[in-house]
Amino acid sequence: MASETTPRYTVPGLTVQDAGSVIEVLQQRLHSLNDLHLTLKHVHWNVVGPHFIAVHEMLDPQVDRVRDMADDVAERLAALGGVAHGTPGALVAERSWQDYSVGRADAIAHLGALDLVYTGLVQDLRLAIKTVGEIDPATEDLLIGQLRDLEQFQWFVRAHLETAGGSLATADATTEKEAAEQSIDR
Repeated sequence: MASETTPRYTVPGLTVQDAGSVIEVLQQRLHSLNDLHLTLKHVHWNVVGPHFIAVHEMLDPQVDRVRDMADDVAERLAALGGVAHGTPGALVAERSWQDYSVGRADAIAHLGALDLVYTGLVQDLRLAIKTVGEIDPATEDLLIGQLRDLEQFQWFVRAHLETAGGSLATADATTEKEAAEQSIDR
């Protein structure tokens, strides 16, 4: 009998065991992307200050693209014979990170916190790419494309946090709240 992640069948050229390994990775990517698009909307709704409109309008295209990424991941997961768990309960139960910790705040403070969010996502995604790259080049290709987009979004965020001298205001931050504080203290 198949386990929760080991499918009964999969795409030609993969074993069900290899597909199960890829499905596990994709499920975590799905949780990460669902969490990210909700976090980005949270920031979009709670950003204030002189940079409000720039940040508010910058985030909607990111939300749309991240939602598309989640859909692509869920569809790949299903194509491999898995079940995409996209409910809030599954996300909360299976995630390894804490909820976004900044509420209503200055736009630059939110961007400082988002920089850390993107750092965590990009690092995890690079590990996922390495894992699936040894098994399934189609999934690897999907994730590489998403990596490029997420790195670009982080670049957009960091452009607001970089000093004229090239320093990143959040370089020493280890928590979202610390990054938020450091970004407005620069």
